[in-house]
Amino acid sequence: MSRIGKQPITLPKGVTVEVAPGLVKVKGAKGELTVPVHPDLIIKNEGGTVTVSRPSDSRTHKSLHGLTRTLIANAVQGVSVGFVKEMLISGTGYRAAMQGKNLELTVGHSHKDIVTPPNGITFEVPEPTRIRVIGIDKQLVGQVAANVRAVRPPDAYHAKGIRYADEVVKTKPGKTAGK
Repeated sequence: MSRIGKQPITLPKGVTVEVAPGLVKVKGAKGELTVPVHPDLIIKNEGGTVTVSRPSDSRTHKSLHGLTRTLIANAVQGVSVGFVKEMLISGTGYRAAMQGKNLELTVGHSHKDIVTPPNGITFEVPEPTRIRVIGIDKQLVGQVAANVRAVRPPDAYHAKGIRYADEVVKTKPGKTAGK
């Protein structure tokens, strides 16, 4: 049995879950998310907890059991607390600024890079070298953060670029290091 799949999901105050065939709707203070689920899996919402169980021990049901539970748990956390990805910019003259809702990046290109957030995502720039990507959908927050990082990935030789706050960039020695 899946260790993750058999754990119940406790619902915080203000979060409601509606189970429909092939779909789970999660509503909370920050918004509403829908999670598509496989129709074979059994999802029960009883007394403030949501449980996911599988009908058989087939390979397909085993692989979907823990995944479905995790997706529902992420939706519950997203509508109640939300998700944040912190990013850092390092390099001489590299900085970020807000231009309305858009993120304006100056990272060594001949032009300023403008990143437009999709629906449900907001950017914050508390300092010129720090970016926060905020949203309720964990997958979307991670994808937008990856798109921002892709504008100027961290350089292994100079440690310049955009990186996640918890990412460690290992710098390599240059050509003259061996002499």
